[in-house]
Amino acid sequence: LKDISFDISVGEMASIVGTSGSGKTTLLNLLAGLDEPTVGDVLMAGQNLAKLADKDRARARNKHMGFVFQFHHLLPEFSALDNVIMPCRIVGKVTDESIEYGKSLLSSVGLGDRMRHRPGELSGGERQRVAIARALINKPAVVLMDEPTGNLDEDSSEQAQKLIESLNYQFKSSFVIVTHNQDWANHIPIQFKLSKGHLEKVS
Repeated sequence: LKDISFDISVGEMASIVGTSGSGKTTLLNLLAGLDEPTVGDVLMAGQNLAKLADKDRARARNKHMGFVFQFHHLLPEFSALDNVIMPCRIVGKVTDESIEYGKSLLSSVGLGDRMRHRPGELSGGERQRVAIARALINKPAVVLMDEPTGNLDEDSSEQAQKLIESLNYQFKSSFVIVTHNQDWANHIPIQFKLSKGHLEKVS
C-alpha cells in the first residue's frame, strides 16, 4: 500500500474494489489495527491505533468496531443469540440489556424466530445475517466487511446487500465494505478502487 489517505465520517458507507492481491484485506487489517503500518497513522474515534499498545488496541477494536467476513465464523455449538452476544461475553459484559439488544438485532435482520437455532440449523444467508447482527452488538462506530456476500448465492447476496444498506441507515454506524461485486459497489455512496497499492476515489 502506497500513499493512501482517506477518511470515513460517522454514518457513511464506502466500498473498496480491486483485483485479487491488490491489498484490500491488508488495508482492512490496517484499519482494524490488526496490522501496524510501517509508515503513517490510522485514526479512529480520536485514537491513533498505530500508537496503542496491543491490549489497548484490542480494547478499542472491541468497543468501536464490528467485523463481518466472507465466512461467518460462528461457533457451531452456540445458538444464534449466543453467537451475537459473544463479543460481550469475551469481555465479561453480558447483561440483561445486552441480551435484549442481541434479540432486537436478530429481529432487525429477520431472524427473530430463529435466535435459538444453532448455525447448523440455519441457511448460509441466515448464518451471515447472524454474523452481521454480531458485528453490531457493541454499537460500533465502524463496521468493516471483507467480502460479506462472497460466499452466498445470488438471491441471498442481494438480500444481504439490502440488509446491510438498511442497517447502515438505521444504526448510523459507518460501513467500509470490501467487495468483488461491482454492481453492489456502484450502489454504495462512496466508492474506492485499490490498484497496485494505490487507492483511488471513484465517487
